[in-house]
Amino acid sequence: MTATLTRPAKPPAKAATPRRRDKERSAAAILMAPFFVLLLVVFLIPVGTAVWLSFFGADEPGLGFGPEHTVFVGLRSYLAVLTDPTFLSGLGVIALYCLIYLPLLVVASLGLALLLDSAAARLTSLARLGLFLPHAVPGIIAAIIWLYLYTPGLSPVVDVLGKAGLTVDFLGFHAVLPAIVNIALWSNLGYNVVVFYAALQAVPREVLEAAVVDGAGPVRTALRIKTPLIRSSVVMVVLFTLIWSLQLFTEPMLLSQSTPVITARFSPSMYIYDAAFTRNNYGLAAAASVILLACTIALSYGVTRWTNRTREVKP
Repeated sequence: MTATLTRPAKPPAKAATPRRRDKERSAAAILMAPFFVLLLVVFLIPVGTAVWLSFFGADEPGLGFGPEHTVFVGLRSYLAVLTDPTFLSGLGVIALYCLIYLPLLVVASLGLALLLDSAAARLTSLARLGLFLPHAVPGIIAAIIWLYLYTPGLSPVVDVLGKAGLTVDFLGFHAVLPAIVNIALWSNLGYNVVVFYAALQAVPREVLEAAVVDGAGPVRTALRIKTPLIRSSVVMVVLFTLIWSLQLFTEPMLLSQSTPVITARFSPSMYIYDAAFTRNNYGLAAAASVILLACTIALSYGVTRWTNRTREVKP
C-alpha cells in the first residue's frame, strides 16, 4: 500500500479592499510629492518662463528716444538665433568639445575603475580618495588654478617646458579647446571612477570565478565580462556627461580673461549670458535657451534609443 501525501491548499489571497487601495495611493502620492514639487519649481516654471519670454521683445518707438515697450514678436527671436553665425559656431565648438571629452572621460574612468577592481590593485581606498578629491574642488576654483598653470610668465609648467626648448601656448587657437577639456577631465574623472567602481562591486563574484575557471585572463575578464555587466552605468555616465557638456560655461568664461581666442559667445551658454546681461536682450537669450534645451533633449533621447536598440539586437 502506498500513501499519497498532499500539501494543504494555500488559502486564497485576499483581494485588496477599496480602503486599502486608497491608502496605498495616498502613501504613493505623499512619497512622490517632493519630486513633483522640485520638478515644478526647478524645471517646469523656468522652462515655461523662458518659452514665454522668447515670444516677446523690446520695441523703441520713434527715433529711439522714447521708453521701450515689450511687444509680441513671435518667432523672430528664434530666427535671429538660428541665423546668427556666432551661435552656430558655438554649437560647433560644443560638438567638437563633446567628441574629444566624452570618449576620454568614459574610457579613462572605466579603465581606472577596472584597475581598482582588479586583484592586483593595492591601497584602493587611498586611490579612490585621491582621484575623487579634484571633484570636490569647485569648478571656478579649478578653472582659476589651471588658468595660473596655463598663463605664460606665471606658470611653472610653461617655464619648465621653455627651458627644455618646447614652446607650448595653452591659450592659443589650436590648444585652447584641449586645455578646457583637460580642466573638465581633471575635475570629473574621479567622480565617474567612483560610479564605475561601485557598479563593479555589484557584479556577482561567482560569475568572475567561473570566467577564471574557464581560463579567461584579467584583461579578457575586464573587457568581456565586467564591462558588459555594468552597461547601464556606462550609459548613465555618457548621458549625464553629455548634458553637462552642452552647458559648458565656467571654464571658457574664466579663460576668456586671458586669451582673445575665447570670445564672449564662445559657447551657447556664453551666448545666452551675453545676450541677457550685456545686450539686455532677454527675448533673444530666452530663445537661445529654449533651442539649447531642445538640442539637449533630442541628443539625450537619441542616446537612450540607440543604447536600447543595441541591447535588443545583441543576442
